[in-house]
Amino acid sequence: MQKYNEWLDKVDESERAELIAIKNDSNQIKRQFDMPLEFGTAGMRGIIALGTGCINKYTVRRATLGVANYILGLGESAMARGVVVSYDTRNFSYEFALETAKVLEYNKIKVYLYNDTHPVPMCSFAIRHHNAIAGIMITASHNPKEYNGYKVYGDDGAQMAPEATDIVVNYINAVEDYFSVKTSNLNVTREKILSMNEEKLSEYIDVIGRETDACYYAELEKLTLSNAAVARVASKIKIVYTPIHGSGYKPVTEILRRMNIPCSVVEEQKSPDGNFPTVAMPNPEQPDTLLMGINLAKKLKSDIVIGTDPDADRMGVAIRDTKGEFCLLTGNQIGAMLLNYILLRHTEEGTLPSNSAVVKTIVTTMLADKIAMNYGVTVFNVLTGFKFIGEKIKEWETNGKHTFIFGYEESFGYLSGTHARDKDAVVSSMLFAEMACYYEDKGEKLYSVLEGLYAQYGYFVEVSKSLAFGGLDGMQQMSDVMDKLRSHPINNIAGNPVIEFLDYRESVAISSKGEKTIIDLPKTNVLKYQLSDDEWACVRPSGTEPKLKIYVSVKAATKAESAAKNQNVLGFIEQLVLS
Repeated sequence: MQKYNEWLDKVDESERAELIAIKNDSNQIKRQFDMPLEFGTAGMRGIIALGTGCINKYTVRRATLGVANYILGLGESAMARGVVVSYDTRNFSYEFALETAKVLEYNKIKVYLYNDTHPVPMCSFAIRHHNAIAGIMITASHNPKEYNGYKVYGDDGAQMAPEATDIVVNYINAVEDYFSVKTSNLNVTREKILSMNEEKLSEYIDVIGRETDACYYAELEKLTLSNAAVARVASKIKIVYTPIHGSGYKPVTEILRRMNIPCSVVEEQKSPDGNFPTVAMPNPEQPDTLLMGINLAKKLKSDIVIGTDPDADRMGVAIRDTKGEFCLLTGNQIGAMLLNYILLRHTEEGTLPSNSAVVKTIVTTMLADKIAMNYGVTVFNVLTGFKFIGEKIKEWETNGKHTFIFGYEESFGYLSGTHARDKDAVVSSMLFAEMACYYEDKGEKLYSVLEGLYAQYGYFVEVSKSLAFGGLDGMQQMSDVMDKLRSHPINNIAGNPVIEFLDYRESVAISSKGEKTIIDLPKTNVLKYQLSDDEWACVRPSGTEPKLKIYVSVKAATKAESAAKNQNVLGFIEQLVLS
């Protein structure tokens, strides 16, 4: 209540009514003011509202001052290198981006501010393109419309490393008075910024746009693998694309235009809109999110629907099955198909480096390992979070031990090339469209290609399920569940022996014989049950909200057997968590 009353006194007059409206709702006041909005390894994300526990211009300013103090500590050269600031189509994304730029400018740190909405991969690219010391992306990715967020990137274009993040967090926590953060007196309209291109807005702020975009597209065009096939059959391919009101519309349609691959855009979902009025959630992982695209595809007799989330780092796809019905592919399936296509084409062209490597997360399908092994490519498993894939790219650029070919995670995030160091739905859309052309040229349909992978490597079926913990103590409930699972190991899951129990927080893997090995990955609160070389179940808590996610991946001789086995394992783990 002390925090609430302080904010009530200090917020702008135009904002005070929002706080007055909750004055008699103690639970709502607690939700907005009980704890500060957590700044984790990927930044912060929260509901748009006033209060220390939400995202608003005051929490954005405070976080930016923490980033600014980190850069100031690196010296004048870092300040001069500057920070790329990008934003998507969510409500208040532009306003938060401008507040970010003004705090940095006040602290005499150079800013590269995008002239319009741009997705995550273009922000990541621009950091290295402009030799910036950091980047800030205003987005809540695929969260519901009530959310926005703040992601921080290092100078390699990947999400900021944990060590640097810890320093930033210490600086943020040192700012106790949210209203003490100073900003420059920049006064500019959005229309003015929209009209600018690669020119100075003020002493410390450069507005970037078309030239930076052109360099990004040029890098993507270098990653094409089947130009001849595209030239032969692109006119036969019918693709429906939806940006789901997000920042992917311009870049995805532009790269497909450059490739001469036609696509039809879902008109109702083309315009930017932070309320995402046509979907329950702007998440291509959700089946209903691509429904308008599928309906248009049926009308146009198209075979492929591609959708990208608001910040265009995730891509979802629907294709027709053998019966002609649309099915939504999982992130694991899309990643496996792209991986196989990329390795196949490099092999056919003789361009696959001998030290090629693929990077995926510990909760991504083992089908990827089987595919990579077939092409003689090494697979590296990293923790959940694309920053860990970005770290591998940076490591190999330094030591030359491996050449990065492809990286992906099951949650619809993929990256081909090293132009960006985060998920890139733009290059993924380009490659998926090109892959469709390649197989069309060979007389094959994409669903048959997927079935062929299963026939060759086994029927892998993966599923994930989130369990929410309600109430104000939801995070503690979730933590208690993890402690219970950790202290009571099991040796059998739904009739499947547990051959190894992996505790990533303790960095130890314990075999069924009691043998211990060290897990050479950063510590994180994750538990994994290895059921065979190809099968596993995993439990991972969210770091920002009271949700526990269960992942299961199994393999059997047939799809039906694998699906049944998967549900048995999932049900067992779910009961274990909730008991």
